[in-house]
Amino acid sequence: MKLVTAFVVLLFSLLPDSSTAEDFDFFYLVQQWPGSFCDTRQGCCFPDGAGKPEAAFGIHGLWPNYAKCRGRHHREGGGLARAVLGADDAFLAAVGRRGKCWPEYCGGGGDGDGGHQLSPWDVRDLVASLGRSWPTLSCKNRRSFEFWSYEWKKHGTCSNLDPHDYFARALQLRERHDLAAVLADAGIVPSDTDTYPVDRVRDAIAQGTGFVANLECNRDADGEAQLFQVYQCVDREAKDLIDCPLPMPTKCTDRVKLPVF
Repeated sequence: MKLVTAFVVLLFSLLPDSSTAEDFDFFYLVQQWPGSFCDTRQGCCFPDGAGKPEAAFGIHGLWPNYAKCRGRHHREGGGLARAVLGADDAFLAAVGRRGKCWPEYCGGGGDGDGGHQLSPWDVRDLVASLGRSWPTLSCKNRRSFEFWSYEWKKHGTCSNLDPHDYFARALQLRERHDLAAVLADAGIVPSDTDTYPVDRVRDAIAQGTGFVANLECNRDADGEAQLFQVYQCVDREAKDLIDCPLPMPTKCTDRVKLPVF
C-alpha cells in the first residue's frame, strides 16, 4: 500500500500546476524566407488587404522548447500507472501533457478551442509592425490576425509572457538581427539560379548574429533544396539570442537555393 501511495504522489507531481510558471528551457524564434514558402507546388497567398510582403525573413513563431524531449519518461510512467493503478486514458493524458519536445496549448482548450484567446486590444499598438514582420502566406487562411491568434494559443500561452510582451519581444529580436542583411553581407543573396553551400549559410548567420542557429530546408517545385526557415534560439525571457543547445533535422542538402521573392 505504501508503494502505491508513493506512486500516486509521484504521478500527481507531474501534473501541470497552474500556479507555477511553465517549465521550458529556451525559445525558438522561427523566421521563414517568403520566396521558399511560395516557391513550392502548394504556392502561397498574400494577406487580405496587405498585398505582397517585403522580401525579408518573416516571423513564423516564438516557440518555447525543451532542451531534451520528455516523452519517453512519461510513456514509461503511463504504462506503470496502468499496471499498478488501473489508470484510465484521460488521467494519463493529463499526466503526460508535457510528454513532448515542447509545451503547447497551456491556456487550455486542447487543440486550441477556448482558453486564453488573443484580443486585438492586446496588440493594438503592434498591429502595423506585426503586419510587416509576421504576415501569413497561407492560402487556407489569409487573415494575419488569425495566424497570430493561433501562434498565441499554441505557443504563447506557454511562454510565461502576456500577449503584448510575447509579440513585442519577437518583433524586437527580428529587428535586432536582420537575417536577409546578414546573409547579403556574406554574399548570399536571392537568386533563381545560384546555390550556396549550406555550411556557408550557417556560418554567415553565426558570424552575423553571434550565435549558432538551426536551419530548415524545403523543396521547390522542381525538387531542389532551398533555405526555408531559420531557428534562432532565445533565452527564457525572450530577450537575447543564445547558441542553440541541440541540433534538429534540416532536410537540407550540401547546397541550397535562396529563391527570389
